[in-house]
Amino acid sequence: MKKLVRMFLLGGLLAASQAVHAQDGQIGYSERVPDDSSDKAALYKRATEWVENHFTYAPKSITRADAAKGEVRVEGTASVKTATPSGQMKERPVRFEFIFHALPTGYDYSVGGFQLVPDASKPAETVNFDEFVAQLATERTNDRTHNDRRVTAQATSLASEIAMAFRSFMNSRPAEGGVE
Repeated sequence: MKKLVRMFLLGGLLAASQAVHAQDGQIGYSERVPDDSSDKAALYKRATEWVENHFTYAPKSITRADAAKGEVRVEGTASVKTATPSGQMKERPVRFEFIFHALPTGYDYSVGGFQLVPDASKPAETVNFDEFVAQLATERTNDRTHNDRRVTAQATSLASEIAMAFRSFMNSRPAEGGVE
């Protein structure tokens, strides 16, 4: 019984620390995963396969792929929606970075570095995501639209979704060997 209570307390503490991480302006997700079953090259190969075939946040650009270091960095694009004072939704492009490192004892990965593209016709110009959320919070219609909370929740959800998809892919390795 004591172990069960401890597990619930530990789970609650971990969940609360993740929520605080999202509320203090640092939107993102990172995780270190121990993995004794594969070598560094196999983990790197699996991660690059996911980036090339399953990373659906286009347009994307691989900013770094270094097999010797076991590192992959890719920039992806998604969108968040803000509400206008009349209640209509407006999509805004958001860029983020996915980073993977193969380690001798497993791997780590992170989703973060969110940048907002204020004008879709000028995709090279970006604004720091935290600054954009702060700007939304100061708008006089924010009491009605709650855009600061809306956009933060969408970005947090996006980071979790990407991390979940990657971790699921990494955990679903094809079986090795043959059927006898």
